[in-house]
Amino acid sequence: MNDTIHVGLVEDQLLFREGMKAILNNWADTMVVFESADGYSVIDKLAESVIIPHVMLVDLSLPPYQQKDFSGLDVTRCLIHTYPEMKILILSVHHDDNFINQLIENGAHGYLVKDSDPREVHEAVVSVHNKGSYINERSLKAIQRNMGVKTKPRKMAVQITKREEEILQLVCQQHTAEEIAEKLFISVKTVNGHRNNLLQKTGSRNVTGLVLYAIKNSIITLM
Repeated sequence: MNDTIHVGLVEDQLLFREGMKAILNNWADTMVVFESADGYSVIDKLAESVIIPHVMLVDLSLPPYQQKDFSGLDVTRCLIHTYPEMKILILSVHHDDNFINQLIENGAHGYLVKDSDPREVHEAVVSVHNKGSYINERSLKAIQRNMGVKTKPRKMAVQITKREEEILQLVCQQHTAEEIAEKLFISVKTVNGHRNNLLQKTGSRNVTGLVLYAIKNSIITLM
């Protein structure tokens, strides 16, 4: 049970929420421990919860609070401030590049459209929990298109070392610290040290932010 990933759902559509819960509870390593039909009460509900989710799946479109919008973006900002260790996966019907880019820039650890295959949902939950991010090809291309990245000489705002660049490239390929350490013949502690330096140097909130930085500076590119 210690290896079980505790998952929360913030989704106003009951049928979809029940479906997601059934899917996640069907996997041996994931269990839904929190639910909310709106975003504005999430922090208060979590304060009363016995178990805090490791990963929160948040619908982008949620009911307003007193006629004021309170979307998945608002929930993301609140969760990052109050529960900085929690990983956040956005669920949405939108494929819009701007939505994906804006949410990731504001700290979301991954983005899934609601017509995703159940196996991808499970993969995303496990990935953000174990690796700190879930950036599928759709999200990568959206980020790249939104930034207007083209093949050109890099002029990075900060200087990173060759080793840091190697680690950043492997992070973008969704490798864990253990896998990176094995590939580069260094310790996990050293990998984590380089990754923390990268977060500080680039001003990134999390691993997903590092991916944004890497794309913006053409450290990784997509065809």
